[in-house]
Amino acid sequence: MAMEEMSKTLRCFRENHTLESFKDDNVKTVTSIQQVAHLLVSRKKVEGTIQDIINAYQQNNILPQPTLLREQHCVYLKKGLKNISGAYECLDASRPWLCYWILHSLELLDEPVSASICSDVCKFLARCQSPTGGFAGGPGQQAHLAPTYAAVSALCIIGTQEAYNVIDREKLLDFLFSVKQSDGSFVMHVGGEVDIRSAYCAVSVASLTNIITPKLFDRTPNWIVSCQNWEGGLGGVPGLEAHGGYTFCGTAAMVILRKEHMLNLKSLLRWVAYRQMRFEGGFQGRCNKLVDGCYSFWQAGLLPLLHLALFREGDRTLSTSSWMFEQQALQEYILLCCQNPDGGLLDKPGKSRDFYHTCYCLSGLSIAQHFKNGDVHHELILGKEENRLAPTNPVYNICPEKITQALVHFNQLPVPLQSEVATSVS
Repeated sequence: MAMEEMSKTLRCFRENHTLESFKDDNVKTVTSIQQVAHLLVSRKKVEGTIQDIINAYQQNNILPQPTLLREQHCVYLKKGLKNISGAYECLDASRPWLCYWILHSLELLDEPVSASICSDVCKFLARCQSPTGGFAGGPGQQAHLAPTYAAVSALCIIGTQEAYNVIDREKLLDFLFSVKQSDGSFVMHVGGEVDIRSAYCAVSVASLTNIITPKLFDRTPNWIVSCQNWEGGLGGVPGLEAHGGYTFCGTAAMVILRKEHMLNLKSLLRWVAYRQMRFEGGFQGRCNKLVDGCYSFWQAGLLPLLHLALFREGDRTLSTSSWMFEQQALQEYILLCCQNPDGGLLDKPGKSRDFYHTCYCLSGLSIAQHFKNGDVHHELILGKEENRLAPTNPVYNICPEKITQALVHFNQLPVPLQSEVATSVS
């Protein structure tokens, strides 16, 4: 679409923007007074803040479209790779996540990281690897599936021989079997909790490093299907409310295992399509919740997965140029409402920046900019070409060339045999 056409589309969207704001029917019930009143006040406050931002932008900004603060974001991210403040002490058990969030954000921004820093990250993640397999949240801590996913993803982003050599594939497979449950689910760590995140983390790292065995994910697809509820989305475990993060994890795991047809795809599509906020343009994580920048990926990233799944089922009514959500509106929300002027991205206006929201806001922005189905690739960039991010693979949330490079490397290696010391948790 030409810049003039996109600008016209944006203005037309904004002319009727107030019609999409929340409508209070003023019908008071015990439930609405006791449980919903706070949410309504919060939502009206968020909408008011966003409307003020839009008004100020339209009145004071000479640029026809929002601008990605690329340089500021890169400075913020690179500083985080070297040193972070004491405010991050609460993430001492999530340090591989900090590596992944920052490295993925930088690859989306096409910002190179020096070989020496990459090597330092590899050495640090090697210290996080447990002697019994898998990675912990920090050196000397217990192996856990979440930092295992983050560490393997970060090492694949670095993509050097040193990075690949960090991963002990045999012991990683032992660790995965040690947290496998008899019903196909996974606990996050030995003695830990079960939820659908663990299944995705296990499937993702096993597929990237070529350690999938016939028994590793036996019954896992059936367990994931049991997490899809009447809403259409997936909960953390069977019977829970549908949630964007859990729904992404379950769906992505099914796509990797090529079992996505077992899900009710049309019901899932209906649920996620309604999670894009009509006024804000961003996504909420659950029904009746506020917009949050991180769901720019967790929810919008679901749409390419569903596009692929429906295409595999033979649905030829799908668009050949766009995903099934309002891509421009999401870009507008991220660029206008989620950027800190000093670098970094955030949940919503008024919130603090952090590396987590920086990663997933940029990931969602990339999804909204790039459409790819087979050999067809279309770009829809809101604003100048300088706003363009690198595409991300929506299944792994790593740039495609890094995934290809990792798969080429690890698929040349034999699938390790399960160690006799690895036991299944029942």
